[in-house]
Amino acid sequence: MAAANGKQWVMLVAGSKTWDNYRHQADVCHAYQIVHQNGIPDDQIVVMMYDDIANNDDNPCPGNIINKPDGPNVYPGVPKDYTGKEVTPENFLAALQGDRSAVTKKNPKVIRSGRNDTIFIYLSDHGCPGQFCFPEKTLRLHADDLIKTIKKMARDNKFAKMVIYMESCYSGSMFDQLPGDIRVYAVTASGAKEESHACNVDCGRNTYLADEFSALWMSHIEANDLNRATFRDQFSYLQENMKESYSCQFGDKTIGECPISVFLRNTPQAVQTRTKAQKLVLTDLTNNHEVPFKILRHRIDREPNYVKKQDLIRDLDALHQNKAEMERKVKSVRERFFPGVVQDLSGGGLRSAIDLLALKTVAEHFRSTCFDWHKEEFHYDLFYMQDIARLLERGVKAEHIMEAMTEVFSESASA
Repeated sequence: MAAANGKQWVMLVAGSKTWDNYRHQADVCHAYQIVHQNGIPDDQIVVMMYDDIANNDDNPCPGNIINKPDGPNVYPGVPKDYTGKEVTPENFLAALQGDRSAVTKKNPKVIRSGRNDTIFIYLSDHGCPGQFCFPEKTLRLHADDLIKTIKKMARDNKFAKMVIYMESCYSGSMFDQLPGDIRVYAVTASGAKEESHACNVDCGRNTYLADEFSALWMSHIEANDLNRATFRDQFSYLQENMKESYSCQFGDKTIGECPISVFLRNTPQAVQTRTKAQKLVLTDLTNNHEVPFKILRHRIDREPNYVKKQDLIRDLDALHQNKAEMERKVKSVRERFFPGVVQDLSGGGLRSAIDLLALKTVAEHFRSTCFDWHKEEFHYDLFYMQDIARLLERGVKAEHIMEAMTEVFSESASA
């Protein structure tokens, strides 16, 4: 249970939109069903998701979202606290702090937590070094802003303990600088230099239903007595069962000794029994940056109409071309302006010494000044942001990196 007279607060965030990103909203809907069935009241749960999946034109089962093959519909009852353009990093941080005045929404639901309360946060989407994505490509949650907010909440006694689970590529980079003395524990789907993985392709829906990390932690929750199982037990389970990426933990690891029920109450016995009887099988494990390519190839293979098939082939060719153009430009920045550090870029990921504010500044310049990729369907820039981040890590000044990017991309625009 929470501290004396404390409440258990839960915040669930899907940071993506579009059918190809089905899995992120499915993850969050499933997480809601878990905490709801465990008895946490809706007025202590805040859900943020774009809500364009259940009734999407591509959904062969309108009103239905599943998170595993032949699984139950996890959409019914999910609160519509923040949807569409309300799903922003600014609203997330404001709602987390209980700051209703800072939320761009009338009568917003927020986390009204106090010193005796626990807070469990789960976020699922794409990411890159020091960034977690939100539906609009122009908006990103930066590690610098997240860590500053958490520290302020700790100073303001906004919680007794906080646990954060993050499903995204490079999610470890969001918590490298999470202090170990502010009662906050974070678990991520991947390390600071690696990608996370989607899983379980549904041929009828032509999309991925879930993510490896999320499917595993939620299955563990549903299969166990949470009065006995601790977060450390669950972390060990993740390390043993994740095949493609490496779950990491940060912050106050003593919270790992807490029974999970301290934050999420207990799973009903009937759910535990049913989940244990259903062996969890994860198929089609796919690097998240390959997901759009694989979905398009799958559509091409299954499309019987010749004209439509050719259109899809052109879409795939354009996707490859845009990716190659992004790679060419970033390579030009690296090799043309910083040849002395290029040879060193292959070693290691981000270190905790990196300046998070500088990373945020360069990332915003990379996104807004050099590219207009927010008009594209996919996050082309995410994979290549790791190279830009490593330049910072190796001691290159932020202003020098931004000057180099501006010159390279100005040349491309005028060519």
